[in-house]
Amino acid sequence: MRNYVQPGNSLAIAVPYAGGILSGQGVLVGALFGVAAVDGAQNAIIEAATQGVFDITKEPALAITAGARVFWDNTNRRITTTATGNFQVGIASLAALAADTTVRVWLNRVPALGT
Repeated sequence: MRNYVQPGNSLAIAVPYAGGILSGQGVLVGALFGVAAVDGAQNAIIEAATQGVFDITKEPALAITAGARVFWDNTNRRITTTATGNFQVGIASLAALAADTTVRVWLNRVPALGT
């Protein structure tokens, strides 16, 4: 195919955050969510993984069950189970205790219930 560009399991994006980003942190650009492959300053072009399973920082004191839909809280730059005002990024592949700092997430944009 002459129009094929790449597989899409990672994409080059511009870092949107004033403080930059560290490798392994989640990043949201518009409707595109990924996990940074490298550190980058604001506006730097980095690679971000858009598919796979990652341990990502979660909301403190929040227990998350395996199989729960998880969302990206872009204000606090962490995973939450609160849908309102946040961006769905995938499903928790393992349970996380309230004391845990991360949750294992399968990046998968699943549709809202009933659609």
